[in-house]
Amino acid sequence: MNLSITRLDTGAADFWAELKTAQYRDQSHVRDVSDTVRAIIDDVRERGDVAVVEYTNRFDRLNAASMADLEMPAERLAEAVERITPEQRGALEQAAERVRLYHKRQLSQSWDYTEQNGNRLGQKVTPLQRAGLYVPGGKAAYPSSVIMTAVPAKVAGVDELMMVVPTPDGEVNELVLAAAYFAGVDRVFTIGGAQAVAALAYGTEAVPGVDKIVGPGNEYVAEAKRQVFGQVGIDMIAGPSEIAIIADSSANPEWVAMDLFSQAEHDEEAQSILVLPDADVIDAVQAAMERLIDDMPRRDIIRQSLENNGILIRTADLDEAVAVIDRIAPEHLELAVSEPVALEQQVRNAGAIFVGHWSAEALGDYCAGPNHVLPTSGTARFSSPLGVYDFQKRSSIIHCSPQGASELGRISKILADAESLTAHARSAAYRIK
Repeated sequence: MNLSITRLDTGAADFWAELKTAQYRDQSHVRDVSDTVRAIIDDVRERGDVAVVEYTNRFDRLNAASMADLEMPAERLAEAVERITPEQRGALEQAAERVRLYHKRQLSQSWDYTEQNGNRLGQKVTPLQRAGLYVPGGKAAYPSSVIMTAVPAKVAGVDELMMVVPTPDGEVNELVLAAAYFAGVDRVFTIGGAQAVAALAYGTEAVPGVDKIVGPGNEYVAEAKRQVFGQVGIDMIAGPSEIAIIADSSANPEWVAMDLFSQAEHDEEAQSILVLPDADVIDAVQAAMERLIDDMPRRDIIRQSLENNGILIRTADLDEAVAVIDRIAPEHLELAVSEPVALEQQVRNAGAIFVGHWSAEALGDYCAGPNHVLPTSGTARFSSPLGVYDFQKRSSIIHCSPQGASELGRISKILADAESLTAHARSAAYRIK
């Protein structure tokens, strides 16, 4: 059966308007989600554990009597390691170690310097005390998300990691628990949705409040993170997953097709975009997708994702392809071209760049090393992948000598007087010799 995927051409007079329309996601439901989430958060703030248990029982179809039934004992994580296969255990250990080694390079250190007048100025880097990790459940469970959120936090030196993961109908994913064990998670609560975000943000009798909440979730989780921001830090407001691929005639059409499938199979809202100057290659990739899709277990999701949100874009050349990509600012970008490193240098806006035919986006999802929690919905224009820096905060250090205070006092008094802030001016003047 043919796939009906939107095709665009940069040569069309209204191309940019058409691209904007093709990228547009229906937001008509957002207000309903927002109101629902706000009510849940307010309820959890007011009633604490009781509200969390009620919402969890309702949404996940459980029969928990109290929060004690919704916290996973520490020994249960160790048991999960024994319940998975040796191959799975080895893969999790290797993935966690690779992510750990990569993120160690991101560690920031405190620094200072001393001026000739004796002033010591610097920056103190301190890890957060407690972080909350949201791990999706439901349609799919993601042990890789545990590794990608917990390992950077541990590398940063966070004291305590609190993980929340929903278990609809009581179904526990052993791989998720084993990943939590290998990644060093301290406590696990089997709760999800807006109620889990609220519990982490404000704290309840059983769930300690955290300093920052990270990790992807559905639209209710994303909206809850938006609403609690300010009470706690968040990593980002994650939208549906995205992949964009720039290809040329050197690309293998079946590889490109499968890489597009790799995002489309996440859910019906995921977006897969192919950008290239050769119409024959576009036809070859579409033919490969139509050949391969019936063999995919999640073919119905892939089909709906591609037909609702997929875009095939023909450009004049590869330079124009990069210009299109920089406007889209995709979460994942593959460069399936003959000279990928040169093209990599031109790209400004992408969450993660996969360089060359062998660098499948799926490798980054699991074990390459860089984080797979990435900016979506065009936010790669101004934001970055999750990293160690998300779990560290910086304090400025100002340590004045008597001579330095006198010199700075003169400058400060002039500027404070100019701003009519008399107390500032006099405070600075007290230090002038």
